[in-house]
Amino acid sequence: MRADRLLSIMLLLQIYRRLTAGELARRLEVSERTIQRDMDALSTAGVPVTASRGSGGGWALVEGYRTNLTGLNGEEVQTLFAGLPDRLLADLNLGRASDAAHVKLLAALPPSSREAAEYARSRIHVDVAGWGSLEESLPHLHTIQEAVWRGRKLLLCYGAGHGDGAAPGERAVDPLGLVAKGGVWYLVARAGEDVRSYRVSRVASARLADEPAERPVDFDLAAFWAGSMARFREEMPRFHATFRAHGSVLHLLRYAGRFSRLEEASEPDAAGWATVRMRFQFEEDACGLALSFGTKVEVVEPPGLRAKIRKMAEEVVAFYEGEG
Repeated sequence: MRADRLLSIMLLLQIYRRLTAGELARRLEVSERTIQRDMDALSTAGVPVTASRGSGGGWALVEGYRTNLTGLNGEEVQTLFAGLPDRLLADLNLGRASDAAHVKLLAALPPSSREAAEYARSRIHVDVAGWGSLEESLPHLHTIQEAVWRGRKLLLCYGAGHGDGAAPGERAVDPLGLVAKGGVWYLVARAGEDVRSYRVSRVASARLADEPAERPVDFDLAAFWAGSMARFREEMPRFHATFRAHGSVLHLLRYAGRFSRLEEASEPDAAGWATVRMRFQFEEDACGLALSFGTKVEVVEPPGLRAKIRKMAEEVVAFYEGEG
């Protein structure tokens, strides 16, 4: 709704002091022409917005002008109170601060909005831990967090097993942000000219350096992480295989493994068999799936996989026959 967008523009300008039309358009997912029309509407309504050209220019509110946070609708209130990830807040020692902030916000809401907040909080809970996952040891998270908050360089010893296979050794990095994915913490930092991610549980030691960190002016943490995940998925090894699967197990193939994906599936024929095409990370993953479903899944191609499954099945039979 346009009214919500106009309020968002005022709040963004209040927070960031000055933003270009392009920056506002990107944040609000509209065109720059729409932003121009919105600015005209704000000016007509008496909101003191000003525009300046050239380097460092953009839209701004007249110095000293502020607007109160009003007009939160029911859905917006619910997003603030629906299932905060308590474990992640606890990792950052922000659990109590979060509770206090929500109590204050709840008290400031009008009765109708307060009911929406309580409704959401009592019905939605977000659990960031995976099934069967182990709690990671994070002895250096608070040091890393302090470096991120204060904008200080970090001296890290990072264990072997990271992407480059490097052995532990202290290195200076510029911390740019922390990311939690699936309950796992990652430090995004610049080392030299490269920006990369470090799994916090693999940090062997961390200490703050005296000098300030250097942060690229145009760095966007969320955009970097989205691009990093896209590259990871694109570069992940892939192995494709085609199977005949009985209809009784067809639905199970969609959840057969963490790095497997059912890409295509035909309708079952008169005998109840369907042809499916699946993607795996490695050939061994395809072998494990085919063997785990026994005679309910048959390898069609590639021929090498079919031959490998036959050999493995013969070895299993021979092993059990030789037990006596």
